[in-house]
Amino acid sequence: MSEPTITQIRTDLKQLRQLIEQLGGAVDQQQTMLTTQIGLSRQHASQVNEQVVRLFTMLQRNLESLEQRVKAQEKEHQQLRALQEIGAAINSSLDLQQVLSFVMDAIITLTHAERALLLLIDEETGQPEVQVARNVDRETIEKSASFEISRSIVRTVAETGEPVVTMNAQADPRFSAQESIISYNLRSILCVPLKIKDTITGVIYADNRVASGIFSDADRDLLAAFANQAAVAIENARLFRQIRDHLAEITEMKELMDNVFASIASGVITIDEHDRITLYNHAAERILGVPADSVLHQVYREALNALGLPVDTLVERVKQNGDVQQTELDVVVGKRPGVITLNLTCSPLRDIQERPFGVAMVLNDLSEKKRLESVRRYLPPELVDKVRDIDAAQRPQRREISVLFADVRGFSTFSEHLDPEKLIQIINGYFTEAVRAISHYQGLTDKFMGDAVMALFNTPLNPQENHVERAVRTAMMIQEGMAAYHAVLPEDRRLYFGIGVHTGEAVVGNVGSNLRKDYSAIGDAVNLAKRLQELAKPGQIIISDEVYAQIQSWADVRPLPPTQVKGRQSLEQLYELIGEK
Repeated sequence: MSEPTITQIRTDLKQLRQLIEQLGGAVDQQQTMLTTQIGLSRQHASQVNEQVVRLFTMLQRNLESLEQRVKAQEKEHQQLRALQEIGAAINSSLDLQQVLSFVMDAIITLTHAERALLLLIDEETGQPEVQVARNVDRETIEKSASFEISRSIVRTVAETGEPVVTMNAQADPRFSAQESIISYNLRSILCVPLKIKDTITGVIYADNRVASGIFSDADRDLLAAFANQAAVAIENARLFRQIRDHLAEITEMKELMDNVFASIASGVITIDEHDRITLYNHAAERILGVPADSVLHQVYREALNALGLPVDTLVERVKQNGDVQQTELDVVVGKRPGVITLNLTCSPLRDIQERPFGVAMVLNDLSEKKRLESVRRYLPPELVDKVRDIDAAQRPQRREISVLFADVRGFSTFSEHLDPEKLIQIINGYFTEAVRAISHYQGLTDKFMGDAVMALFNTPLNPQENHVERAVRTAMMIQEGMAAYHAVLPEDRRLYFGIGVHTGEAVVGNVGSNLRKDYSAIGDAVNLAKRLQELAKPGQIIISDEVYAQIQSWADVRPLPPTQVKGRQSLEQLYELIGEK
């Protein structure tokens, strides 16, 4: 029933009452006139008057009853309208505390209770716990050790799901014997469940500790209807808070993982089920030389192939087989100069149900490690650590160096009668003695050539001011070491080095192809040192005139006749090194 209709009915009832009163007055006047004019007997007039009064009394009672029903209907209409407005209000927010405040204000408004409490079932204990309490002035009642309420009524409603109303708990046989009713002097009590389908999530409790008869069955039904709306709104708010908390946890975890991925040295790239790049950390930017914003959310084939990283086959194999794939690539990528060596590992990404949803790629730049390993093959470890810029040191450059060649004399004839395994074992023993001397004087072991070894001094990798002296002393140490080595060998396995040493200008740096490079020296200085070694007899050290010029103050030598060296027009003055003076 609309508000204009109720107002109109009230106006009509008021007018009807006025008409009845006017009619009553007119009837009284008419009775007086009839008595006077017709001369009715006093007794008959009294009878007529009583009949008229009775009729008017009945009419007034019916009118009052009608007014009461209209008043009750008006109250119900107001409550329903308030229920609608309150329902809209509590469903307008997903903030749990705000929803609880709306609910408590609505309870006070609808029931006019002295105080009201809202209790929710604790998921762990299964017991109703007070969440918020308000008084008639809509002020929050602070939580204390225990609220003075009927816990038995609350527990009954929470267990049965049936609402309870009592106008006077002190006289109600259902509750009068309960200790809380007596000790707290509770009177009017209204308690309804919060339900979602068949699940009870809490209760609404309202009471008045002073007056009786505050709540009626209509109040119970109204509050029960409101509680159904409130339960849904509260549950929605709780779910929203849980989702928000979970989202916050996920966001925090994602930020943590992003920080982890950002801080690790390995490049990490993840690809989703739609083949798009979803993660590209700082290390990947550094390794590939391309910023993240240029590849994120791009199809990986297009983005990574454009960088020069051919990973299609590897990624597709992981997606099909679900196993880990690993490879090592020498590639030119992004804006990084030259060829870099990458160790690439591809692994499947899986969710908690072990279903694949993408691929993770881990990149490790092995370029520096490879360069160091290549240098360690021919340079003493302590020298490798002193080289600050290996790339610059390995670039070809012209430089004055000293070159030593040492060849095991007679090894070719010796090897004809030995098994390959035994042969390698013997030659490795001689090379070990030679390399020990080279490393002692910080020479660079360039290469092994059959039964010969080549060493360089004063390259960019091992710069040395006294490189000539170091090369000569290395030759002397090799020959001296042979005496001790022969002492532990059978006589038939004793061989000797023939050594040549020369100093001069040569080009030093990485030599080879894109597939393989070695650090070496090229030039006349290298060629002459090789020729001197070829002239040397077993156990003999031959040095050039340029070498002798720098060691004559301390070296004991024997001049050799001027010799025609292969590849040179003029005769060369050579010397046999005897030892120190």
